[in-house]
Amino acid sequence: MGRILLLYVCLWFSSFGYCQELAPGFDASEYLELIQLGKQQYFSDQHLLDSLTSAGKFKKVYASPEMGLKNQWDYWERDGSVGIVVIRGTVSDPASWLENLYAASVPAKGSLQINDSTRFDYTLAANAKAKVHVGWTFGLAHLMPDIVKQLKAAYARGVHSFILFGHSQGAAITYLVRSYLEYSQELPSGLVYKTYCSAPPKPGNIYYANDFDFVTRNGWALRVVNSEDWVPETPFTIQTLKDMNEVNPFGNVDAVFGKQKWPVRWFLKSKYRKMDKVTRKAEKTYRKTLGNLLYSRVKVAAPGFKEPEYSHSMQYMTAGLPIVLAADSSYQQHFPFDGKNVFVHHNLGPYEYLVRLYYPVK
Repeated sequence: MGRILLLYVCLWFSSFGYCQELAPGFDASEYLELIQLGKQQYFSDQHLLDSLTSAGKFKKVYASPEMGLKNQWDYWERDGSVGIVVIRGTVSDPASWLENLYAASVPAKGSLQINDSTRFDYTLAANAKAKVHVGWTFGLAHLMPDIVKQLKAAYARGVHSFILFGHSQGAAITYLVRSYLEYSQELPSGLVYKTYCSAPPKPGNIYYANDFDFVTRNGWALRVVNSEDWVPETPFTIQTLKDMNEVNPFGNVDAVFGKQKWPVRWFLKSKYRKMDKVTRKAEKTYRKTLGNLLYSRVKVAAPGFKEPEYSHSMQYMTAGLPIVLAADSSYQQHFPFDGKNVFVHHNLGPYEYLVRLYYPVK
């Protein structure tokens, strides 16, 4: 009787958006469907498209034009009640790769001057110490107004639950899209978002990662990783004392080493300061190379873009509930490395294979 009453209440209030169409946690069938939607962005497969749409479960509502540094996204709907944002990853065009390499960090709350008439204001975390990848934030700046427009239209049609999905660079931007939606006032509150970041690089520093994991807690954001894939290990990361919480024992080495005898105290301090100097110098080198130097290339592709002020940080961390797909010996036989195919473990195919191996579905 209780279940019948619950169903009745759910049906009654569904038109008001109170009943969720999504559940937290990793759903292998759901993820495999998202991979099929992602494939559509890279090659035209009419048979695959027909298999997705013929049963009426999926409907492609919108495909964006390319914008920014060759960014693109699609909007689908599942059963007419769940909206799906699919953000395309890196393509072969040099401009698309430039967005990945432009890896200095910027504050997670700020603005980017895209051109003389367009400024993108954003908040991606509550913590003022949170930093994010500038290249992918530049991509977000181009995609986000279009995404918000489509989500508003979907909400007006009664869609209140959304899946956000991206693979590779698309996953990196998907992190930022989810964070933007958390802090933006452009859409109604109470909407449900579930996030799948597939083969994702690291989007920001520890403070951004903590913020993302907090706002998506209880299984609402998944990070799906092939254990053989190198892309989730990028960008390069360097941790300095500035990247740590203010309360730590390393900020005052005089107190830490003060009780040691003079020769030992002098030796420990000198070695510690040398190591600190090395990390600070490395951070500066990376910031100037992956920030200032790469900006000169970005400006060629985006002439109106004003160079932002970069954060003095090159610390990058993973985010999202990890779903690790461990490659076994049979996997290695299916996807052998020939010395040249460095993306052999990163493409959609290996991810699909491993999910079917560990999460058998019909």
